Amino acid sequence: MMAAAQRLPVPADHPLRFDLNDEVHARPPERLSVPTRASFLALVGEAGERDHEWNHVCALVRTHGVAPPARPVTHLSVDLGAFRFKWERHTEFSRYKFIVGSGADDPFAEPAIGHVPRAWLDEMPGRTMVAAHVALVQSEAGTPDYEAVAERLFAGHALIGSAIAGGAATALTDWRIHGDGFSRVLVHNRSMLPRQAGRMVQRLLEIDTYRVMALLALPVARELGPKLAAYERELAEITAQLVGATHADESQLLQRLTRLEAEIESAEARHHYRFTAAAAYHELVQRRITELREERIQGLQTFQEFTDRRLAPAMNTCASIAMRQDSLSRRVARATQLLSTRVDVTREGQNQALLESMNRRAQLQLRLQETVEGLSVAAVTYYIVGLVGYGAKGLKSLGVPLHVEITTGVSIPVVAALVALGVRRIRRAVAAAPEPQLEG
Repeated sequence: MMAAAQRLPVPADHPLRFDLNDEVHARPPERLSVPTRASFLALVGEAGERDHEWNHVCALVRTHGVAPPARPVTHLSVDLGAFRFKWERHTEFSRYKFIVGSGADDPFAEPAIGHVPRAWLDEMPGRTMVAAHVALVQSEAGTPDYEAVAERLFAGHALIGSAIAGGAATALTDWRIHGDGFSRVLVHNRSMLPRQAGRMVQRLLEIDTYRVMALLALPVARELGPKLAAYERELAEITAQLVGATHADESQLLQRLTRLEAEIESAEARHHYRFTAAAAYHELVQRRITELREERIQGLQTFQEFTDRRLAPAMNTCASIAMRQDSLSRRVARATQLLSTRVDVTREGQNQALLESMNRRAQLQLRLQETVEGLSVAAVTYYIVGLVGYGAKGLKSLGVPLHVEITTGVSIPVVAALVALGVRRIRRAVAAAPEPQLEG
């Protein structure tokens, strides 16, 4: 046994150093030897059920006398005596795998999940998305009769399969849900080692899981199709009306466009994650199939052919709907921007007309003011000249030799000039005064 290595003097570890280093070793495949039976479940649950799910996993482990980890983890693999148990938590689903040795002639007659307490199974949180039985058996000499295998183990359904791991094994399935609620995967092992067998079985189950998870977007795409068609018709109608719209129509058209844009953006926000996840799951399916290293079996569809013919069209539909939704959103945004520009131009024209009208009114007011100023000069002159006349009469009564009429007549131009000059100075002072500043 190797002695424990002494830690060398290095700087303090980053808090995430060990978590990040161990991430690449997370969820390792199980070592599977012939014969093996496994039951697999992929359950979709709500985010709020995660604590309940972890407590449920711990309860199963404790029931079989094994202590669970001290803190919650995202994957767990443990031997519980009657069966081996593996649990993994992913972003949208959790996977459960129950593994036992095979002993029956029919590899699916006594499934591994039959060793799990029924009460624990009944209380599992989440909803079943994938359920599968896997049987790893020793390959027999010669070429199997695949028609007979289909009749005996797969209810006569057409088989999908190929030689995998470079010919070291053969994998068969029909990817159908049988009467017990489970699909079936049969693996004939020729020369795979236990770790290799575990990797191949895990890839087969992942292909099935990611295939179904990717298809979650298909009902969404089918539901969105008619809605997008209705949105496109409404957009075409609005843009057609926009060509010959008058100023009175622009406000109503802009209101319709903004409502349409809000509906499209709302739908895109609700379904963007689903379409993005579908594309990611589809890519994982293709990658796992590549990792199988398939070789064709005469008369059977390979996993690659099956997914190309059945899964790829559904994914193309989802991608098409996602692109159509994005394109429609951008087209509505452009139409809204165009109409908003037209409305702004119209408002600027109206504002310009208003300013011109205000300018004309100001000019009229100025002329009226000048007229009023002339009348004011005449009126003030009249009153002041009158005062001068009264003053001249008073002085004449006191014995001052003044001619009242001549004095009054001579004062008229002098008074008028002085009054006009005073009015002009007042007007200039008002015009030169600084404008008041608005607070804020």
